[in-house]
Amino acid sequence: MKQKIIVQGAEAKLIQKGKVLIKDRINKNYRHKKIDSVLRKRRTRSEARIISKVGLIIDVPKIKKVSETKIEMNFISGKRLSDFLDEMSEKKALNVCKTIGKSIAKIHDIDIIHGDLTTSNMILKKKNKKENKVYFIDFGLSFHSHRIEDKAVDLHLLRQAFESKHFKRWDKYFKAVISSYKKSNHARDVLKQLEKVEMRGRYKRKQRKQRKEKIKKKD
Repeated sequence: MKQKIIVQGAEAKLIQKGKVLIKDRINKNYRHKKIDSVLRKRRTRSEARIISKVGLIIDVPKIKKVSETKIEMNFISGKRLSDFLDEMSEKKALNVCKTIGKSIAKIHDIDIIHGDLTTSNMILKKKNKKENKVYFIDFGLSFHSHRIEDKAVDLHLLRQAFESKHFKRWDKYFKAVISSYKKSNHARDVLKQLEKVEMRGRYKRKQRKQRKEKIKKKD
């Protein structure tokens, strides 16, 4: 069976082989060979365990096989959400965002942090004429944490991704996510912390802007 590389990333390459997707963590020449091997094996095991765990409660690719630095899973034949969300009607797009919020709430309730929540790491697949499934992919940066701060930062990253990629509707999208996320057991504390995280972000942006203005004045 033919196989093709569909993504060549800094950490791993994704290879499609029929209905199977293989994530192969690539070696890093700048690291000591033994250290690199240990890290790649550890991260592969960790990611596989997390995918298996969240797969019990949300839509993710199903793992078929795990070797030392490779994860074989079923290939999701859908559309990358980052490329398709803005093409949908606003009503359908907001429903998809509510599904996203519901899934994030579920994984946060079992203390899993995705670590890279963007619409590029979500696949949209039709369930039926009225409903869509949203598959979460790429758990390479995921980790276990019960900390409210980590959950708030996870949401903040998604907010930034919306603002960057879907700037015309990002505010509505994020509000739809939050409306469903409120079903989380710790939603109140997480959303309160999210406000603080965003305030820190605005403060840092303000500082960067002020520094740039000072540099311009000196020039």
